[in-house]
Amino acid sequence: MTIKRLTVLLTLLILSTSVHAQRFNQGKINDNDRYGNFEVGMLMQYQNGSDIEGEGGSSLDIDSGWGWGFGLGWNWTENWNLSYRFSLNKPDYSATIVPEDPVEPAQTINYELSKNTHMFNLTYNFMDGPLTPYVQAGLGWTKLDSNIISRPPTTGCWWDPWWGWICSTTWETFETTEFAWNVGLGLRWDINRLVYMRGSWNREIISVSSGNLDFDTVTIEAGLQW
Repeated sequence: MTIKRLTVLLTLLILSTSVHAQRFNQGKINDNDRYGNFEVGMLMQYQNGSDIEGEGGSSLDIDSGWGWGFGLGWNWTENWNLSYRFSLNKPDYSATIVPEDPVEPAQTINYELSKNTHMFNLTYNFMDGPLTPYVQAGLGWTKLDSNIISRPPTTGCWWDPWWGWICSTTWETFETTEFAWNVGLGLRWDINRLVYMRGSWNREIISVSSGNLDFDTVTIEAGLQW
């Protein structure tokens, strides 16, 4: 082997070693329990009550109550997280409806409300370590279902070759789907590379025709990351 070939081989070896060292060091820099991980979690949520005044004296008073939900997220760095969160609450409510005709009496309805919320959140974790405070904000939509039938039920039947005649009854309720957003803060604990927990307070705001419905929620979440 000539001196020239030996010099070329040594140069290539030094360069490859340098590149490998840089990649190794970069990997060590990003060696974090969250970095690049996907996550899925289940949550329990306590939601405080809210009320709103409508036109002519109509009003809606929603009670406090517990709910549940789940979340899917991606930690594109150890600090930044993108996530989708679904939550469902079924609080009791009292609605007072004042007709436009002053001769007709006001009506008060006491029933159970179905409230399901879909949020796309951006979260910033202040620290790189396993225990970190964070802030969060997001946009989405909320469906509010009064669970009160809006028109008479309809029944349809069809023939099934295996089971014979099958009949099903469906009905529609008074409901609405509205734009919503939220802000909040919390504390995250990465117990290990697989399990995490979060606790947070959030203010959720739903834009309705007569104003805004504001809900304060306290959420406990536990999940897996990989």
